[in-house]
Amino acid sequence: MATTKSIELRTAIPGPRSQAILERKARVIANAKSVVLPIVAHEGRGATLTDVDGNTFIDFTGGVGCLNTGHSHPRVVEAAVEQLSRFAHTDFTVVPYEPYVELAERLLARAPFRGPAKAAFFNAGTEAVENAVKFARLYTRRPAVIAFEGAFHGRTLLSMTLTSRPHPYKLGMGPLAPEVYRAPFPSDYRGPDTETALAELRQMFSTHVAAEQVAAIIVEPVQGEAGFLPAPTPFLQGLRELCDEHGICLIADEVQSGFARTGTLFAIEQSGVEPDLITVAKSIAAGLPLSGVLGKQEILDAAHDGAVGGTYVGNPVAQAAALAVLAVIAEEG
Repeated sequence: MATTKSIELRTAIPGPRSQAILERKARVIANAKSVVLPIVAHEGRGATLTDVDGNTFIDFTGGVGCLNTGHSHPRVVEAAVEQLSRFAHTDFTVVPYEPYVELAERLLARAPFRGPAKAAFFNAGTEAVENAVKFARLYTRRPAVIAFEGAFHGRTLLSMTLTSRPHPYKLGMGPLAPEVYRAPFPSDYRGPDTETALAELRQMFSTHVAAEQVAAIIVEPVQGEAGFLPAPTPFLQGLRELCDEHGICLIADEVQSGFARTGTLFAIEQSGVEPDLITVAKSIAAGLPLSGVLGKQEILDAAHDGAVGGTYVGNPVAQAAALAVLAVIAEEG
């Protein structure tokens, strides 16, 4: 793994070089892109980050959940550089390449599907979420989606609507996407309990949206923005039963919780529940932009040719990094 530097403070915080760059930032970068810490990154190694003034810190943010293998893991860097030296881009739908196929094979071999499954790759977590809903809608021929209180699923139109918090994500952004409904998420600390949450969800089919109109229920096995709340196993089991009863797709959003962050490659594995679709991103490629949808074969194959895609989706450099990430997780734990 990457060698972690020692913590060292050489200047006041922010240092003069960081301060100068932050002043330049204020002049040219949109105000919406504020920063949490008054430092400017120069180098990352393992669990530490060194700024442009030579100060070294423990990095507790991990690129907001993107660096489960740490900064600059040598195997990941080597794989990305080797791929970049050969070619950086073709567009897989024009000229395909092996890393895309191999990554799909490797992920599906580890995913908790009990039958044939397929994959499609994108750039960001929000794209994975929006495309998972596309797959579910095309498969079920239904429009509605149910998400949960406290959820975070992204910042583009549909994923922003699925996200629970109005501020800062939705403020002034309306109108939002239609056919999105919100149900309570259980919590042992705050309530409601699992039984109550499932009962209220079932009640929604009488008061808010008919079950026959629901394409998908999307759930984070561990809610991130709500305070890192794990979905209780009985709740996930109840969702699976409800989806089976009504022909609804169960989407496990593993963008934040995936890639061994909880001790298993996918957090939902610990419940024994089989989802219909899984979204992945963040630590999949150690900080390079890559996301994906994994799902049961019949669901992904319901999408017609050209229904999902994008110019840069499934970039080969990011996929080479992702293959190295999987190897690091398997061999180093």
